[in-house]
Amino acid sequence: MTYSGAVKVGGPADVHELTDLMISKVAVGPMNNNAYLLRCRATDEQLLIDAAAEPHTLLTLIGNSGIASVVTTHRHQDHWGALREVVEVTGARTYAGRYDAEGIPVPTDVPVEDGDTVRVGRVELTARHLVGHTPGSIALVYDDPHGHPHVFTGDCLFPGGVGNTWKDAKAFESLIDDVETKLFDRLPDETWVYPGHGDDTTLGAERPHLGEWRERGW
Repeated sequence: MTYSGAVKVGGPADVHELTDLMISKVAVGPMNNNAYLLRCRATDEQLLIDAAAEPHTLLTLIGNSGIASVVTTHRHQDHWGALREVVEVTGARTYAGRYDAEGIPVPTDVPVEDGDTVRVGRVELTARHLVGHTPGSIALVYDDPHGHPHVFTGDCLFPGGVGNTWKDAKAFESLIDDVETKLFDRLPDETWVYPGHGDDTTLGAERPHLGEWRERGW
């Protein structure tokens, strides 16, 4: 079946099948959070992005193969609500942006800096530090050697704009600058965007609106 990225809480996962990587997207919790399970097709190693809520749902998605690691995109509670339970069951390593790790109550095994590599099996993801929604939010970029890039943006980029900065002009300027220079300036229009809530998008769909976002200030 064709991947759409449209999922709902209580519904099935949607699976994006790439040559080297399987991406399963599921919606969980009262804030309709997205969690993404990545599986390296060569090794079957798995990585979870945002153990947001509903540990039973996430552990069912993970299955008997377990996971090697969990990446938390940022410190807000709706993105780590099931982290402790998932880690206790799976023994997974925990990753988070260095400047958000202190705000996550589950200890971070690997603090992540801008440009660091996070691996799942033979697949490499590049972390991008995006400041504004929180001090240490990270996005993960998979530059697919068989196709276009894929980026997991947490709450930093959605269809229709960057993440919430609560009318803090300095935080907004920081976030939109980082999103523009580290994502839009470096990646092509075909780049698939997997956000922390709601539907997916592409950089090409959002790029024409960057000026509008700057003008409106959120």
